[in-house]
Amino acid sequence: MTLADYLPIALMFLLGSGFACAAMWVSWRIAPRNPTPEKLAPYECGIVPIQETVARFPVKFYLIAMLFVIFDVEIIFLFAWAVAFDQFAWSGIAAMGLFVALLAETLFYVWKRGALDWNLPNRSRYQQVDTRTEKGI
Repeated sequence: MTLADYLPIALMFLLGSGFACAAMWVSWRIAPRNPTPEKLAPYECGIVPIQETVARFPVKFYLIAMLFVIFDVEIIFLFAWAVAFDQFAWSGIAAMGLFVALLAETLFYVWKRGALDWNLPNRSRYQQVDTRTEKGI
């Protein structure tokens, strides 16, 4: 391939970028600029906020979200493998078996570490142990 073969791609990139920039510039130039207090006020779900929220999302929420994304992306690999299943021999099945085993092992590890448990007070490692009853006092 020569450099001239890439000319249509470069031309389409320039045309697309030029159109995007032109559209942004035109909308910036003709848009009305009359902000009112109502337009500048935050609006969520039809409820006007009275005060700043004090409750933040716990880290546990983000951990579950990241785990969901990770496992969801890994499942996509299973679909790609299933589409090309007839092209693989036993080595493809063995590779996917190893992949699924590692995926299951990771899920088991996360589960045993308590990352999927939202009920903190009932976790065994957070419960208080009465040492008087263990010693026979």
